[in-house]
Amino acid sequence: MNTRFSLSDKTRKILDNALDEAISIEDANYLMNLRGSEIFPLLETADYLRHELVGDNVSFVNNCNINFTNICKVRCGFCAFGKDKDDPDIYIQSDEEIIEKGRIAVSKGATEFTLMGGVLEDADIDYYKHLLELLKDEFPQISIHGFSPTMIYDACLNSNISIKEGVKILKKAGLDSLPGTAAEILTDRTRSIVCPNKVSTQEWIDIVTEVHKQGITGSATMMYGHVETVEERVETMRILKEIQEETHGFTEFIPMTFMPQFSPIFLKGQKDLGATGIEDLKLYATSRLMFRDLIPNIQVSWVKMGFRFAQISLMAGANDLGGTLGGDELSEASGAPDGVDASIRDLIKLVNGLGRNPVQRNTFYTTFKSLD
Repeated sequence: MNTRFSLSDKTRKILDNALDEAISIEDANYLMNLRGSEIFPLLETADYLRHELVGDNVSFVNNCNINFTNICKVRCGFCAFGKDKDDPDIYIQSDEEIIEKGRIAVSKGATEFTLMGGVLEDADIDYYKHLLELLKDEFPQISIHGFSPTMIYDACLNSNISIKEGVKILKKAGLDSLPGTAAEILTDRTRSIVCPNKVSTQEWIDIVTEVHKQGITGSATMMYGHVETVEERVETMRILKEIQEETHGFTEFIPMTFMPQFSPIFLKGQKDLGATGIEDLKLYATSRLMFRDLIPNIQVSWVKMGFRFAQISLMAGANDLGGTLGGDELSEASGAPDGVDASIRDLIKLVNGLGRNPVQRNTFYTTFKSLD
């Protein structure tokens, strides 16, 4: 590696080797703790590898978030969206409201619905099946990226059926892909603090693996910057990598920086919440060196970072901008810096500013349309 920056022998060796093979867990932990001018060669290596493995396209999907309820029984410490069932500001969208939001999104060219919401106490598999069939009957051409492993777990429990049977029912009803939500950090220590009422680490692994085995692809997400350690971030990526090596079901990896300002743990006085910008960049870069093309698409969450820092993050190994969103009440409640609805022109401008190629994709990264 040629660089104008001073590098230790260890850093140089790791980055040189990263050009030819995936970095180890030990090396990932080392890179996540880099300081000073050594960070620049890390970012440069990740960006170079991104170019070599997936090229210079930056992709995104025209999609719409449909958040069908804000009632949530699990009430995670990081979430500013969920409400208790007796809160005066709760809602459950009617069938007519869901269809109307879908109709507006389709009129704007959406090809994907992200179907999410709080975890309802009594929701069974028939409830989620109904939501899928409702949308598929009206919009059969639109892919549905929906639900979380916790929702699936609870629905199967409430219906007294196995996870395998529940996934089969949801797939038949129209579930096309699974968001990586409910992952947060995949260590039970962290989960016991920020999301004790969600599925355990092993339950999350088992559900996602079953979903993939039944032919449903999905995202691998990691929401970081709350109470976890750097080592737990790397451990989460290790688990995701092992799942991908077994199932090849993840279409992208999405690091999601925690927005603390309205979260319950922040409002209760938890200090030092939120990752720094340098931490964000090191995570993007290290994940590219760790996943390489095993998980070829690394997605920048502009809704969490804002347009400007999302653009910078695309220079740290990432190649995807997620979607236009069409509204994301979960992120809006957390204080999304640039809103929760992007136009195609917004994203094109962002990509063009990097000298890269904006392309519109489908949910599965199997079709692409070049954009001016």
